[in-house]
Amino acid sequence: MVTDFSPALGLYIHIPWCVKKCPYCDFNSHAADGDIQEMLYVDALLNDLQQDLNQFFSAVNKPKIDSIFIGGGTPSLLSPEAYRRLFEGLRDHLLLADGLEITLEANPGTFESAKFAEFNALGINRLSIGVQSFNDDHLQQLGRIHNAEEAERAVEIAFQAGFSNINVDLMFGLPEQSVSDALMDIERAVALKPGHISFYQLTMEPNTWFYKFPPSLPEDDEIFNMQAVCQEKLAEQGYLQYEISAYAQNQQYCRHNLNYWQFGDYLGIGAGAHGKLSLPDGEGIIRTLKHKNPLQYQQDQATKVNHIEDRQLPLEFLMNQLRLKKGFHLNHFCLMTGLKKSRLEPALTDCIEEGLLVKNNERIVCSERGWYFLDEILQRFLV
Repeated sequence: MVTDFSPALGLYIHIPWCVKKCPYCDFNSHAADGDIQEMLYVDALLNDLQQDLNQFFSAVNKPKIDSIFIGGGTPSLLSPEAYRRLFEGLRDHLLLADGLEITLEANPGTFESAKFAEFNALGINRLSIGVQSFNDDHLQQLGRIHNAEEAERAVEIAFQAGFSNINVDLMFGLPEQSVSDALMDIERAVALKPGHISFYQLTMEPNTWFYKFPPSLPEDDEIFNMQAVCQEKLAEQGYLQYEISAYAQNQQYCRHNLNYWQFGDYLGIGAGAHGKLSLPDGEGIIRTLKHKNPLQYQQDQATKVNHIEDRQLPLEFLMNQLRLKKGFHLNHFCLMTGLKKSRLEPALTDCIEEGLLVKNNERIVCSERGWYFLDEILQRFLV
């Protein structure tokens, strides 16, 4: 069987607290009021993990984890002591692969040199820094707690603390943003020399302040031009676009996110955390979800389980894989879903004939035109 992917198991850990809730954010995040009792939360995380292992894995062998992603909220709010206790517990419950990638999301407003050096010493080896913009006016409109100078300083501190694998998050299509503004953000990010840049469009998500009180955004044509000009600049600087919103130099891809996009399995622990697991013996594929409210979660780590029906699998697979520039191999679809290639028909052939998808030696990728109409392509696979 031809495939360029070896099934792996990731671990996602959700830290739900942040300094304050941003108006565009639809993630499960809650403004920290006073003491967040981080050690109690760490104990809840480890109990949550143990319950998932008891429910979904053999008691004989510990599962092997290839990547860990600590997201939020603002995970960098927690102390090194909390992460030391967490990692000790993870080693008791799991086998951790050699060369394990451990990503921590961090807010520039929480950076301290000594603290991040301790994070690095504990084994956290990748930082994802939520810069969003290097324009102070835009940062203020986005409700961020840092300014442009602090954002640049955060990346410098990360390098000084020993991190060599750093992602900078940037957004475009911001209120009152021009093409030149967006390009300046890219240029300032590139000048800091991170190995990875995430560059994604601001969207008005339900249950956010911006959705209820939408700001005035640039016209669609202006946003399209922003994206095109900035992508060209990133390519000039050696940042390869390997996913819709992800660009990397020297193949510093996010291993954990690649596992998501390739329909790999991952455990999800923490308040509001999601997981996806392939059950043994052909028993199907499930998605898991934990209580969103942090206090309720700490009192009850029950896992909600949703079985993905066979008829839903083609869409579930494609909405991840088609985000990748290299697309997917048809045999990989069979490997990861347990379905035959024919389950993608007739929608697959229709999209190829209409020039939205391209088939080359059993590999399916979006055409240049299809890349901009991904939502339309996915609609074809709705059942």
